[in-house]
Amino acid sequence: MPASPSTARAINDRLALRLLQQEGPLTAGQLKQLTGLSRPTVADLVERLTVAGLISVVGEAGEQRRGPNARVYGIVADRAHLAALDVRTEGVAVTVADLLGRVLAEAAVPIGGDTGTGPALEQAVSLVERVVKEGGADRVHTVGIGAPGLIDPASGELRDSTGLPAWHRRLAAALQERLPGTRVIVENETNLAALAEQRDGAARDRDTFVLLWLGHGTGAAVVLDGALRRGASGGTGEIGFLPVPGTGALPSSTDCEGGFHSLASAAAVVRLAAEHGVPPEPGEGEPPAGVVRTAAGLVRAAVKDVRHKESEATGAVTAARSGPASSARFLDSLADRIAVGAASVVAVLDPGCVVLGGEVGQAGGEALASRVQDRLARMTPLRTEVRPTTLGGAAVLRGALLTARDRAQEELFTPGERPPGPAADRRGRPGATGESPAPT
Repeated sequence: MPASPSTARAINDRLALRLLQQEGPLTAGQLKQLTGLSRPTVADLVERLTVAGLISVVGEAGEQRRGPNARVYGIVADRAHLAALDVRTEGVAVTVADLLGRVLAEAAVPIGGDTGTGPALEQAVSLVERVVKEGGADRVHTVGIGAPGLIDPASGELRDSTGLPAWHRRLAAALQERLPGTRVIVENETNLAALAEQRDGAARDRDTFVLLWLGHGTGAAVVLDGALRRGASGGTGEIGFLPVPGTGALPSSTDCEGGFHSLASAAAVVRLAAEHGVPPEPGEGEPPAGVVRTAAGLVRAAVKDVRHKESEATGAVTAARSGPASSARFLDSLADRIAVGAASVVAVLDPGCVVLGGEVGQAGGEALASRVQDRLARMTPLRTEVRPTTLGGAAVLRGALLTARDRAQEELFTPGERPPGPAADRRGRPGATGESPAPT
């Protein structure tokens, strides 16, 4: 059944806007070429989008630089403003951007563990209001929040997880109250990191992969056939609770100690480094990342030195496995631990690619990723590439911003769509099966 004229116009408008977002400013002739639409159809959609305030003339192109054919059109970036939050147990970071994702202002504030729920909420919400003001925004169209813990599939709200501060669960409602008319979306932090890695990071060429988050805690995000999988209860990727050998105990329903968390959490990494005599970087604020970065740096330096002296590749490979003794042994031991958890995920999902994310994954870089890949090759017949993150801890904030931008554009780029009211959604875009399309 052919689409109605109004549906066809909406499809064409969204196509043109996506191209302007991806390619940058374009002329009507370039839009015609890229969309395959007729000249009159392109002329009509350009007029509609201009009247709607979504695009405007941003310059002229061509030798003569005059006339309607020379006009270059671009998305009106300040048509809507967005905010993204990375909520951690120890504080919150905020970024404010325009509709094209260009960052206008950003800041962070620590929130101590002994801070009461009310004062903590006030600190977080006040920070958002301040950054919005510094970014020159009158109002925020959509806020994306990345937080640790499980997102309830039914309500889209953060579940009451053991160990998380109460202000985490109340933050979305507090922002909704202080920023009326704003859509607020809450998503698990590791899921957002995976979306960012697929859009802008290490998994840009993959539609199926697993992100293994290695930071203060451990987690995983699963993207299969381009869709983010959440599971029946929103718990896909809670790898910290995965029972693994080498812990001497089993995790419980309320405590992941004894699971994979006990092998690869921040505290476990620091203890392992101490056992091998690897110190953190001087003045390093994140000890797990510091000790891993120190070890990886020493190994890389040894590899570079050998490559300078030897021309054959075998010499470099040998150096990569030895390096300074303590650092190499530490990275080997850490890779052993990570591979235990990764192998379980690979055996069940066969993703073909595992990205080592978070601050620890970034600090270890290729030195750590290659070691994990070597161990997986010995542990499973399923061929798996292991890549280090290119975004590190910043992936959560980037993913929250991308999610907010996608939601805002989804609404603004659909003619006739009304702006969100106070009862706005507080979740991403999961379907009935507990999955969400990854950003395109």
